[in-house]
Amino acid sequence: MAEILRGIATNNTDSRHFLLRVVQPGLAGLMDGSVSTLAPIFATAFATHRPFTAFLVGLAAATGAGISMAFSEALSDDGVLTGRGSPIIRGAITGLMTFVGGSLHTLPFLITHLQLALATAYLVVAAELLAIAAIRHRYFGTKWLVSIVQVIGSGILVFLAALFFGNA
Repeated sequence: MAEILRGIATNNTDSRHFLLRVVQPGLAGLMDGSVSTLAPIFATAFATHRPFTAFLVGLAAATGAGISMAFSEALSDDGVLTGRGSPIIRGAITGLMTFVGGSLHTLPFLITHLQLALATAYLVVAAELLAIAAIRHRYFGTKWLVSIVQVIGSGILVFLAALFFGNA
C-alpha cells in the first residue's frame, strides 16, 4: 500500500495505472452496488414482510446495477485521453464489483425469518460500508474518520429512504 501511494506521489506509472485501472473502477462499483441497492431491498422487506421477495428484488437490483455500471464505465472513457486503460476491462471490473456490492446484503434474505434476515443484512451492510471506507483510506489516502463518516453517512441516507418507502 505504501508503495502504491509513494508510487503515485512520485508519479510511478505502474502504481498510478493500478490505481486508475483496477482500484478506482472496483471501488466505484462496490460503492454503487452496496449503497444503491439498499433502498429497494430493504423497502421490499419492510413493505412485504417476505424475505424471499426482498431477495429476488435485491438480486434483480444487483444484476441491473452491475450491467448498467459496466456499460457506463466502459462507454464513458476510451482510456486514451485519461490513461485509464482498456474500457472493457474497467467496465468488467466495475460491473462485477457493483454486482458483488449489491448481492452481499441480498443473501441474508434467503433466511425465511424476517427479523433474523434483517438483522443479518444489517451486519453485512455495516461490514460492506466499513470495507469501502477502509479501501478509500488505504488506496486514496482519505482520513479514516472522514471516510467512515462519508460512506456510512451515504448508507444511512439510503436506508432512511428504504424506511420511508417501505412503510408508506
